[in-house]
Amino acid sequence: MRLPRTDRYAELEPLLAQVEHPSRYLDHEWGACDDQRGPFHACLIYADVYEVGQPNLGLAILYNELNQQEGFSCERAFLPWVDMADLMRERDIPLLSLETSSPVASFDLVGITLAHELVCTNIVETLDLAKITLRATERDEDEPLVIAGGPSVWNCEPVAPMFDAVLLGDGEGAWVEIARYVRDAREQGVARADILAGLSRMAGVYVPSLYDVVVDDTSTRWGYAVPRPGSGAPEVVYKHCVNDFAATEPVAQTIVPYMGVVQDRFAVEVLRGCARGCRFCQAGMTYRPVRERPADQILSAVHAGLRQSGYDECSLSSLSTTDHSECANILSQLNRELSGKGVRVSIPSQRLDSFGVDMAAAVGSSRRAGLTFAPEAGSQRLRDVINKNVTEEDLDNAATNAFRSGYRRMKLYFMMGLPTETDDDLRGIPQLAEHVLALGRKILGPRAKVSVSISVAVFVPKSHTPFQWAGQLPLEEVHRRQQLMIHAASDRALRISYHGSWPSLIEGVLSKMGRRGFDLVYEAWRRGCRFDAWTDQFRFDAWNDAAAAVGLDLQDVACEEFDVDARLPWDHTSPGVSKGYLQREWRKATQAQVTADCTRTTCTGCGVCPTLDTSNRLVGERA
Repeated sequence: MRLPRTDRYAELEPLLAQVEHPSRYLDHEWGACDDQRGPFHACLIYADVYEVGQPNLGLAILYNELNQQEGFSCERAFLPWVDMADLMRERDIPLLSLETSSPVASFDLVGITLAHELVCTNIVETLDLAKITLRATERDEDEPLVIAGGPSVWNCEPVAPMFDAVLLGDGEGAWVEIARYVRDAREQGVARADILAGLSRMAGVYVPSLYDVVVDDTSTRWGYAVPRPGSGAPEVVYKHCVNDFAATEPVAQTIVPYMGVVQDRFAVEVLRGCARGCRFCQAGMTYRPVRERPADQILSAVHAGLRQSGYDECSLSSLSTTDHSECANILSQLNRELSGKGVRVSIPSQRLDSFGVDMAAAVGSSRRAGLTFAPEAGSQRLRDVINKNVTEEDLDNAATNAFRSGYRRMKLYFMMGLPTETDDDLRGIPQLAEHVLALGRKILGPRAKVSVSISVAVFVPKSHTPFQWAGQLPLEEVHRRQQLMIHAASDRALRISYHGSWPSLIEGVLSKMGRRGFDLVYEAWRRGCRFDAWTDQFRFDAWNDAAAAVGLDLQDVACEEFDVDARLPWDHTSPGVSKGYLQREWRKATQAQVTADCTRTTCTGCGVCPTLDTSNRLVGERA
């Protein structure tokens, strides 16, 4: 039953003095939309605290786009921290939107971002706190439609029972189309089931209730999904793809928070997609093709965004910013135009083989901060297995350029547990880092304070990648390899950190399971799991107990290898990359054979362009 649409801030306000960071719950930030009259109301939710969710570019893009539509209003909501959530339950206050403090259950449409696998229990917490019926098939006619989107929709089966629909791929245009359809259908009195049937015919929209799960001798134990007879749902739902990236709004961040947030800077998305083909990388497969934003649009967006927001830092955001065909020119021009204004231009983790002297100088001209590179593996053989397509010479050149440009701090990212990994590959991680450290001392002088740190994550196999058939390392082996790597380091100046193995195991479990995974997620939430991505909140014992209660063993699930010809739990959804291409890449990985980047050579046959009727769109020399 839908909750009445009323402003309940007066009930929330007395609680602010009793909780951490009360500014998480304050509305009317600079740049927020004030006109929320509707009459069609949507609420976009990032199921984590405000300071984590507010900087999300996807949320900002859709918030602005929906609010620009006549007769639509779009608000935001974030998951209250545990102190506020507990108080709200005590006072019988449901989850409220930020702009008008209206119950989330009073909206017509609710969108929830699937940011990563460890957000699953937060989604249960969000819907429960909002007083929205948890299972989509049990919702009343007048309850809001709950739709998921975001980067982790590619195996959404463990949370699929909670969603009326899931949008695969790019959100621009699609969310507006969905909202218009729902508005018109509800005005005409169309039944909920018929609305869902209509949504299933839209590009990129997956309606879980229209699919049954089949387990047979062609599948894994989690089965595969097939459309119900007569439902009209497609056998495979292909993602929604924005072909003309230049036609999208480049200035997405319009809201200035009251409090410090993660990634507290203005950001411009400079390109979307990546064709490098790293075999472990889900985003690299699911965001294809590559679509660049024109340089003049980026430059004007940076100036407009900085002027509107007051930030003193701008990030040029993408999966691989230095792959933009005009990146060096963009950085050089920005630093000239922003010189003397106290503004820093930053870019995310740099590609080793595309970060030359010009780019090091361009990024570093405003402020000498640290640089981040991701070799991913400690040996050339293993880098070929994962198709990283970089060499130790590339790292030498990039590090040399950076140190000569005045940088003193460098961070290197690696993974452990990659397919075919050996102990020698692991020993190569600190050896490679110590080599970079020695290089910095040679260039900057023996007395220079050169800092090199490495961060090592546990590899988690992800759907729609060539490694989706692989198993994850058992916990005991993870711990052994971590100790082996630490003891292989000889230079005490090298700083080594590694991600927790227990959260990585849960991430692997949720990446691997089918729809039966919802029983595990719900049981874990029922036992108190929420904010699993937060170290101080993660409770492995509760996850273990939840798994036992539903008849599962966590390591057995995460470490299982799938047959390369098996039908997988996520085969009914597709980013356009063909399963045959992924199988070929898996076989090439076992032989340490590399595949080129199609934006630099010729088509590699991934299938995205013909399937989605699209193509790579570059604006610079490689166009």
